[in-house]
Amino acid sequence: MELLVLLCLVLAALAVLPRYIGFRSQKPADLAASSPRFDLRTHLSGPILCEGVIYGPTGRVSSRFVAEMEGVWDGNRGVLRERFRYDSGRVQDREWRLTVGNDGRIRAEADDVVGAGGGVAEGAAVQLRYRIRLDADAGGHVLDVVDWMYLMENGTIMNRSQFRKFGIKVAELVATMRPMPKAVKA
Repeated sequence: MELLVLLCLVLAALAVLPRYIGFRSQKPADLAASSPRFDLRTHLSGPILCEGVIYGPTGRVSSRFVAEMEGVWDGNRGVLRERFRYDSGRVQDREWRLTVGNDGRIRAEADDVVGAGGGVAEGAAVQLRYRIRLDADAGGHVLDVVDWMYLMENGTIMNRSQFRKFGIKVAELVATMRPMPKAVKA
């Protein structure tokens, strides 16, 4: 009986602790005083090069990618077009439709996002939360996503996203985004 009580306490602690430590515990307000200030209209504008890896549920690399992005803004509304090239040879085109409020709140829509995502820009960081529907060839699952982007002093954006199903982490993405390098002239 004591062993069962101890096991229940350990399981409860494992279920509750991630909300207070680690990735899931971070809040936008934690970064409110950080700089430089992340403004999507500035830092996700123009041609962007993105390089990253996706980790599966065991923590092993399941995929690598390079993406070309283009952000275009009209006031507080913007479109971020993305073309991903995965190490498997697969190419994926996506498009985010973003709206930034004067208070830093963000509304994010995409064809594979269920409903609309939401988030906030605070200091040098942006947090987005949304539900994404995977392609049919990836099972068509709907996953809950927490997406953090951190603006570095040199203008590079570090991106870390976790994907969960029923509260269990099933994937993680780590990527860099930076202005597309100018073509080298011969």
